Amino acid sequence: MEYDLVATCLFGLEHSLGEEIDCIGCRRRETIDGRVYFTGKDDAIAQMNINTRFAERILIEVGSFEALTFNDLFEGTKSLPWERYIGKTDSFPVKGHSIQSTLYSIPDCQRIINKAVADRLMARHHVTALPETGVRCQIEFFIFKDRATLMIDTTGSPLHKRGYRPESNDAPLRETLAAELVKIARPREDVLFWDPMCGSGTIAIEAAMRMKNIAPGVSRRFAAERFPYIPRETWRQAREKANDSVIDTSFEVYASDIDERSVELTRENAKRAGVGDIINAFRRDALEITTEGRRGTIVCNPPYGERMMTVSEAEELYRRMGEHFRTLDNWQIYIISSHEDFARLYGARPDKVKKLYNGMIPCWYYQYFKRNNSHR
Repeated sequence: MEYDLVATCLFGLEHSLGEEIDCIGCRRRETIDGRVYFTGKDDAIAQMNINTRFAERILIEVGSFEALTFNDLFEGTKSLPWERYIGKTDSFPVKGHSIQSTLYSIPDCQRIINKAVADRLMARHHVTALPETGVRCQIEFFIFKDRATLMIDTTGSPLHKRGYRPESNDAPLRETLAAELVKIARPREDVLFWDPMCGSGTIAIEAAMRMKNIAPGVSRRFAAERFPYIPRETWRQAREKANDSVIDTSFEVYASDIDERSVELTRENAKRAGVGDIINAFRRDALEITTEGRRGTIVCNPPYGERMMTVSEAEELYRRMGEHFRTLDNWQIYIISSHEDFARLYGARPDKVKKLYNGMIPCWYYQYFKRNNSHR
């Protein structure tokens, strides 16, 4: 069966997500901020959930229509073929968002959509009540510029929750964002990869998983595995293919932090993610690291002055980072920060800057990769 699908992501990750969709052989239909629309079959649902490094959710699009009034929303929802996806005993909670649209009350939209789906299902299943004791089929709506898109979530717990980080430090970086930082930094087998402010190890672990080709979702479960219209064999084959694709690598990662608890947490998380063999976690002040005569790339997420440190403390750290990192020969440096004036404080104009979001916090990814003139 072929489905219209939607992959959601953090703002700024759409391009990388689209490339993943292309790689599994699906056809992209449209891309907007935080969403990529595409078409795929059962195996695409399984492959994307198991393999994606950048998506937050994979959803089945049931249908879309213009909704200027609550009556439009009710009738449009009721006209969709919900019985294809929701059995007569299944539960179907509703949640969603409305952006730049006439219908803006989320609770009212939830209530109307739930009532319309219930009316449709009772008529199609020839029942007068819906016990909602069976499979959970989470309905999501997205109303954008008065066009409502209704979907069913296939993922369950968000995809950034890989499972290797049950505990994190005070300012965790979302795993999907860390994967984007790693991709942009272009990790290579013959170049040491170092996060000198590793926290709970997210950047280091995502780099190691990428280089070992470990699928982020291979060890977790998904909501759609209980959907009767997606064969269990599809999931088994997708996991088997992912496990068979893991590779050996000489890639080496350093993960250091001034806090011993963060180092221990990184070791535990790396082992849980299956990359403890290529991550060397140890305690060291980031302002004391040396090149050790090797080629290297630094990727780090220093404190923003919000949840860790004060703003003035963070700004002083940026100044000292710039002074010290200038001593690291021709190492490439990649730093994400929410501070708009980071480059001035750091003391160097970046070769490239990309705007990203750490959750809802707008950030900039400062990239220093040109030899000889990266600090000026």
